[in-house]
Amino acid sequence: MITRYARPEMALLWTDQFRWETILDVELAAAEAQARRGIVDRKSVAALRKKARVDVDRILEIEKTTKHDVIAFLTQIEETVGPAAKALHRGLTSSDVLDTALALQMRSAADLLIEDVTGLLPVIKKLALAYKDTLCMGRSHGIHAEPVTFGFKVANWYSEMKRALRRLEAAREEISFGKLSGAVGTFAHNDLAVEADVMKTLGLHPEPVSTQVVPRDRHAAFLQAIALVGAGIERIATEIRHLQRTEVLEVEEPFTKGQKGSSAMPHKRNPIVSENLCGLARLLRGNALAALEDVALWHERDISHSSVERVVLPDSTTLLDYMIHRLKGVLTGLQVYPDRMRANMEKTVDLVCSQRFVIALTKKGLPKQQAYELVQRHALAAWTEGRPFRADVKADPAIGSRLTEKEIEACFDLRPFVKNIGKILQRTLV
Repeated sequence: MITRYARPEMALLWTDQFRWETILDVELAAAEAQARRGIVDRKSVAALRKKARVDVDRILEIEKTTKHDVIAFLTQIEETVGPAAKALHRGLTSSDVLDTALALQMRSAADLLIEDVTGLLPVIKKLALAYKDTLCMGRSHGIHAEPVTFGFKVANWYSEMKRALRRLEAAREEISFGKLSGAVGTFAHNDLAVEADVMKTLGLHPEPVSTQVVPRDRHAAFLQAIALVGAGIERIATEIRHLQRTEVLEVEEPFTKGQKGSSAMPHKRNPIVSENLCGLARLLRGNALAALEDVALWHERDISHSSVERVVLPDSTTLLDYMIHRLKGVLTGLQVYPDRMRANMEKTVDLVCSQRFVIALTKKGLPKQQAYELVQRHALAAWTEGRPFRADVKADPAIGSRLTEKEIEACFDLRPFVKNIGKILQRTLV
């Protein structure tokens, strides 16, 4: 488990101590619900609530013999409280308490991740507004396309993170289900009312139809939501990496005092955080795939899912928590270079206006393909031969016979490219 990357609140959720204490909470809630119905002795349950304490070291010691973690846990509690332990685990199977406790762990992790994304959104919004009018080149296939603004790029990130937040909220609801339905889910030794009572106490929902386990499509949905947030972070990080390339250099990650970029080359300033985030996103996708493999279990259950979950759930929640905080730091200190953005636009000079000429010519009655080929001929000459696109267009009688000099100049005006950016940001940054 990669707890060294996590903030304390997230790391705590996946410790053995927290896990067993959560399982004890489930056991006690079940015993109290049964006591209210006269199924177990009230005095024994009161003694359990007063005396039961988790001793992880002792559980691990007992497990060396039992080779069964829940039996080791129950044995340790019985050693601690004595005869009152007879009221514990009545009519339950291991997965009842394990899956219900895991739901509580996942829900708490989801709460922290939702908090993370909620805190990231204002940082992105501030960046988008700060550069909403800053012209830069829009690219497709890595090639100059048409002008956008840097704020427009960032607003796209904001919109994706809003969707990420909704997915995490939906996933939180998806995994907030527990079960106390017994060995194969039939309530042969427990009561549906007990389960409903316990789930209400814990703030969970009863799994409508469980087998011996809560169905694992719920867990897979949670890990897919996490992987999608990671993919969104990767998209932002990839853009920053491209824009920081020496040949582009429109933005840079923060480079702090004393930081070094290379052990050999003192001049290096590398997008190391963004590269790190791209790599970690791959792990999240791999973990989501492992969770999908956990959905299909043999009959009412096997335990092939358990070993996977003990890795992928702590690691994915911990890594995403880490990734969001790293991205927040990058965006808060992002160095943006508007002059370089303008200089890069100058590399293709007027070529980015080619579509405006096609549209202007078709408005004058020239068929679309003829207009396209006419403009493309000048664009390719400018691209491959370095010819002046503006001058060649103005000198072409086939264009001049249809467009006035004023109409030709209007085609080179960059303002129409970004005339709707404000409206787009207004509907996005809400």
